[in-house]
Amino acid sequence: MKLLDAEFVQGFIRMANDGWEQGWHERNGGNLSYRVKPEEVTSVKENFEPKDWQPIGTSVPKLANEYFLVTGSGKYFRNVIIKPEDSICMIELDEKGENYRIVWGLVNGGRPTSELPSHLMNHEVKMLASGGAHRVIYHAHTTNVIALTFVLPLEDKVFTRELWEMATECPVVFPDGVGVVPWMVPGGRDIAVATSELMKKYDVAIWAHHGMFASGEDFDLTFGLMHTVEKSAEILVKMLSMQPQKRQTISPQNFRDLAVDFKVNLPEEFLYEK
Repeated sequence: MKLLDAEFVQGFIRMANDGWEQGWHERNGGNLSYRVKPEEVTSVKENFEPKDWQPIGTSVPKLANEYFLVTGSGKYFRNVIIKPEDSICMIELDEKGENYRIVWGLVNGGRPTSELPSHLMNHEVKMLASGGAHRVIYHAHTTNVIALTFVLPLEDKVFTRELWEMATECPVVFPDGVGVVPWMVPGGRDIAVATSELMKKYDVAIWAHHGMFASGEDFDLTFGLMHTVEKSAEILVKMLSMQPQKRQTISPQNFRDLAVDFKVNLPEEFLYEK
């Protein structure tokens, strides 16, 4: 099978384009990665032309010998659907999880996203936490979430509660809440470590003044999670622009009632009285 005809590759391309159409990927902003299933690797292996091994910049031993589909560093999301073979690549990790090599893609040169260490460290965390179910890591420059990082305290409990209050579906879609990483230089090990610590608890990490980082089992769930958080942030931005105080809102007891009906566990740390 031609690699570009594979269903998982088409799903990856569609998700990248959906993010572009939302306005979350100006220029070369954002990145996406997918941990490829063994049977998917087998179905497209005839397309592989392995290149030289390169250091990841971190160690992810639990991901040894895994394959990932990732966006390229400096590549534009708007071009993924137009020329995917130039914009994305598939990589293989070595037996120690310390090096990678490109086996397909980036035909005009280049390397995987500069935030590959963050992606892989978080893939390792989420794979272990989910029993292998989580396969997608997505980073986007979500406008309204970024705006809120300038006006809300950079605290997990504050962001979670404010976002939950903006739309009834939010505590159902992300019942564990969201984590917040203070501003850090992107692309290095420090932000990868900080994010992976938060992702042990959450499926969403907000990077202050930068964007959002989300994990999920498949493309639809991960994109839907990102979309829900950003839409909630948009509602909050609009509300704050009208007046800073809420006249009415969803109360802690309302959340508890919701949790019973929708069979989700909402941590009490987020249901504090204001």
